[in-house]
Amino acid sequence: MTALHDVINPATELVEASVPSLSLEDTDAAIARARRAYATWRHVSPGDRARLLRRLSVLLDEHNEELAQLEVRNAGHTIGNARWEAGNIRDVFAYYSGAPERLLGQQIPVAGGVNITFHEPLGVVGVIVPWNFPMPILGWGIAPALAAGNTVVVKPAELTPLTAMRVGELALDAGFPEGVLQVLTGKGSVVGERFVTHPDVAKVVFTGSTEVGVHVAEGCARQVKPVTLELGGKSANVIFADSDLAKAAAAAPGGVFDNSGQDCCARSRILIERKVMDEFLELLEPAVMAVRVDNPNLTTTDMGPLISAGHLERVASFVDETTNVLMRGTVPDGPGYWYPPTVVLASSRADRLLHEEVFGPVVTVVPFDDEADAIALANATDFGLSGSIWTRDVGRALRVSRGIESGNLSVNSHSSVRYWTPFGGFKKSGLGRELGPNALEAFTEVKNVFISTDT
Repeated sequence: MTALHDVINPATELVEASVPSLSLEDTDAAIARARRAYATWRHVSPGDRARLLRRLSVLLDEHNEELAQLEVRNAGHTIGNARWEAGNIRDVFAYYSGAPERLLGQQIPVAGGVNITFHEPLGVVGVIVPWNFPMPILGWGIAPALAAGNTVVVKPAELTPLTAMRVGELALDAGFPEGVLQVLTGKGSVVGERFVTHPDVAKVVFTGSTEVGVHVAEGCARQVKPVTLELGGKSANVIFADSDLAKAAAAAPGGVFDNSGQDCCARSRILIERKVMDEFLELLEPAVMAVRVDNPNLTTTDMGPLISAGHLERVASFVDETTNVLMRGTVPDGPGYWYPPTVVLASSRADRLLHEEVFGPVVTVVPFDDEADAIALANATDFGLSGSIWTRDVGRALRVSRGIESGNLSVNSHSSVRYWTPFGGFKKSGLGRELGPNALEAFTEVKNVFISTDT
C-alpha cells in the first residue's frame, strides 16, 4: 500500500490533506507511461497541441478562486498573492498556447542543396517544483515543455503539493491524453532523485536551493542530461542619493517581505548611499511598521506565515541578541509559523546576513560611498538573480545595470518576473533561462538536415 504524508496549513498548523508518497517503483511506472505517451504526443499537430493548452488555460481561469483558496490553505500565501499566482499559471498556458505553431526552424544558404533545421522535442521532461511559489513555477516548467512536444512528470514539493495535483486533474479535464502530464507526490530523495538518474528522463528542470541544485546538476552530468536550474538569491536594492527616496522607501518592504521573504528574488540587502542613509531609514520605518502580518485569508493582510516550523526555526537563527535590529513589525498570537518583518544593520561587510540567503522576512542595510562602491558591494555575493536600482540619472541606471552581475534587474521598481520575458540567474543562482519567447528552445534539440539538389 502506498504511504501517505500529511500536508499542514502553515497558518493554523492543522492537517489540510494526506497525499500519496510514491515509491521508486511508482515513479518508474509513471516515467514509463510518460515515455509511451511521448511516442504519440510528439506527433500531435501543432494546432491541436495549441488548442489543448488554450483549453487548459480556460479551465484554470474558471477555477481561479478554487486554486487560490487551495494555495492559501496549503502554502499560507495571502489571498491577494494566491489570486495573482492562479492568474499567472493561467496566463503562462495562454502565452505558450501560441508557441507550437511558431516553433520555427531555419533555411540556411548552402551550396549544392537546401539546408534546414528542426526543433525536435527531447522526450520525457522531469520538473521539480519548490514550495515557495507552487503554481507559477509549475507553469513555467510544464507549459513550454508540453508546447514543444514533450511529455512531463512533475514532482511538487512535499510541503505544497495540492495545487499541482489539482492542475494535473484539470489537464485531464482539458483533454490532455493520459501520461502526457503526471503529478508525482513524494520525497525529493525518491521521486526527484529518480528524475535525475532515470535514463528515460531526457531533461530535468529544478527550482530550489543551490545545494540541492548542485546535486541535481552533478547527477544529470553523469548522463550528459540537460538541466535548467533556478536557485538561490541575495539580491541588492541599490538606492542612490539622487533617487526619489520616499518612493524607494515605500517600495522597499514589498521588495523583500512579499511572500514572507520566501522568494529567491527578494531584495534582502538594502544598499543605501551613505549621505542619505539616515533620511532613508526615517522614511523606511513607517513603511515597515505598516506591513500587516495576519490571517492570509484576509484581503487586508500583507504577509502570511512561513511555510513550516523547521523553516521558522532556521529564519529565526539569523537574528540573535548580537544583531543590530533597526525595526521590527508584529505578528499574530496563537498557532502558525509567524515571523515579523525585520530590518537589521550589517555589523560589517563580512556579516553573514549580507551573504547567506535567509529566505525569510529579514533585510540587511549597509551604506555605500559612490557608484563604483555600490556595484562592488552588490556583486559581493555568490548569487546573481535579481535586484533593483533607484536613481533619477538614466546614464547611471544603465551603467549600474550593466555592472551588476545579475540576470534580472529593475530600475525604480521591484519588478522581476514577467512570463513573456526571460528569467534566470548568474553565478550560483542557476543555469539557463525560463519564460519568454525563447523558452521552448530549452526543451528541444536542433536537428540540421541537408538535402542535395545535385542530380
